[in-house]
Amino acid sequence: MSDDDTLRRAVLRANLDTVRHGLVVSTFGNASGIDRATGRILIKPSGVPYDQLTADAMVACDIQGRVLDNRLRPSSDLATHAVLYRAFPGIGAVIHTHSTFATIMAQARRPIPCLGTTHADYFYGTIPVTRDLTPEEIAQDYVLMTGEVIAETFAGIDPLTIPAVLVAGHGPFVWGRTPDEAVHNALILEEVARMSWHCMALSSEPKPISQELLDRHYLRKHGADATYGQAGA
Repeated sequence: MSDDDTLRRAVLRANLDTVRHGLVVSTFGNASGIDRATGRILIKPSGVPYDQLTADAMVACDIQGRVLDNRLRPSSDLATHAVLYRAFPGIGAVIHTHSTFATIMAQARRPIPCLGTTHADYFYGTIPVTRDLTPEEIAQDYVLMTGEVIAETFAGIDPLTIPAVLVAGHGPFVWGRTPDEAVHNALILEEVARMSWHCMALSSEPKPISQELLDRHYLRKHGADATYGQAGA
């Protein structure tokens, strides 16, 4: 099996898994992956129902967002994905959903602070919300500028330590080193957003956990000195 075939299957699986996990309804979402050696992106075709997707249907594009295979139109969010691949060289997959609680937080323009250790196990601090796009940016190239405002939001932040963002008034984008990892991050983001929403119903300004507790939980799972799990697993 070629590298292209392997990536096609992984991107298909990521798209289908977002539906399986209840993160996507109708066609409200898309997943992509990139072969960093070639700069080739594979992304869900626009508007195709998930039960009709095949690995061969994934649309090939370059890292500038130019379509290389004209059999099907790519996702309407292609330009956003391409910006993220250019801005975040360590990532290998991007997923966009309109999952309920993460989208609620995006629409409310509420960042998700690290309120507990569940969050800290996966995200090293607050999951940010972008600023609103200006009328000029929306008119200029809405999808491209969505990617640019995400990249702007992550200035000075390692995107692999906080692999998610809430686009103001829109919804979440997540990423990972692989399509499978990006799906997992999307699933955990939705659960963390759900917990935070309920916490904020109890207290409008819930207190984040301490930096020491955040470090303890995040660093046990991530980085060179991680101790969680089985060695070599």
